[in-house]
Amino acid sequence: MISNDAVVFGILMVVLGFVFYTSNLRSSFWKKFYTFFPVILLCYFIPSLLNTTGIVSPEKSNLYFVASRYLLPTSLVLLTLSVDLKEISKLGSKALIMFFTGTVGIIIGGPIAIIIVKNLFPNLVLINPEELARGMTTIAGSWIGGGANQTAMKEIFNVDGELFSKMVTVDVLVGNAWLAVLLIGVGKTVFIDKFLGADSSSVESVKEKIEKYNLSIARIPDLKELIYVLTIGFGITGISHLIADNIAPYLLNNFPILEKYSLTSSFFWLIVMATTFGVILSFTRLRDLEGVGASKIGTIFIYILVATIGLQMNLFTVFDNPGLFLIGFIWISVHVILLFIVAILIKAPYFFVAVGSQANVGGAASAPVVAAAFHPSLAAVGVLLAVLGYAVGTYAAYLCGIIMQSIV
Repeated sequence: MISNDAVVFGILMVVLGFVFYTSNLRSSFWKKFYTFFPVILLCYFIPSLLNTTGIVSPEKSNLYFVASRYLLPTSLVLLTLSVDLKEISKLGSKALIMFFTGTVGIIIGGPIAIIIVKNLFPNLVLINPEELARGMTTIAGSWIGGGANQTAMKEIFNVDGELFSKMVTVDVLVGNAWLAVLLIGVGKTVFIDKFLGADSSSVESVKEKIEKYNLSIARIPDLKELIYVLTIGFGITGISHLIADNIAPYLLNNFPILEKYSLTSSFFWLIVMATTFGVILSFTRLRDLEGVGASKIGTIFIYILVATIGLQMNLFTVFDNPGLFLIGFIWISVHVILLFIVAILIKAPYFFVAVGSQANVGGAASAPVVAAAFHPSLAAVGVLLAVLGYAVGTYAAYLCGIIMQSIV
């Protein structure tokens, strides 16, 4: 019904505005509603209705292309620009251990899920194994970083729209079900910490450090500083495109064997370059741009990307392969079991378990929510670890994808 991208983009922005407006209302109805249906889920789901009902055809829209090629790498630059590795190290080794344990859980969980379903339920998932492995890389990308890394894996492993719709649905439903469990656990922190044998006093120390850090860099931005943020973001994106457009053809012509590892994909090098440049710049004075909202602008771009991804989803496709939810359940279970085993071994507080997990599975969209559920000033801990997830997500998800492809 609607083929004008300007109209479609306007609708998507109205959807985002509606979701964020209602999610911040104080009425009991909306509070309960968003307890069961997180913001990120609505940002996927509502745009998907435009596709499912035939109002918009994603094949006739260029919005996803623009978001994935321009906004995605820019968001990665701005999000990784704010990585303060020195500050993250001050959070204590347990926070980082739990974060990377969560990452490892996702990397090995996907292959384990494939092996179990392939051997015990061979007829449950009616998708070609090789195609299934490629599709699952998008879940790995989402669960190690977020939507930006998910889109990167979609392009790098050439996942078609129909399969991607199924994977996004599994990702969102399984991921948000686990988010709900984590938030329920916040109310039982004392009991869980006792079960883990953990001393939560370190969390108070983290809270004080983060509050001091936030106050030291926060300021009201002026127009000049906002222009600087966009200059860095889009400037690095342009440089990344330039490098990627030269590296990919060179490797394809001289080392064609690398094509099976997706190393001849220009999009792969675009994402790697944007992420790498962002991390490098985080060691310079440009990291101070976080004080004027660099990561907030990057997050806005991520939500626009999420809405355009939702536009590609057809909700009816998930019913074609309900066995995919079993894969998602097994996958997230490996992640959870590994987290609690390590937490018991190192006596890590539940706070680090929850935030470390969600910094992987939910990324910057929900990790701060989980951290803030413990205390509002701790939201920055979720942000820092989630941004670390963006930094390692592309590499870790790519590794997971290669392992899954080798299995099938």
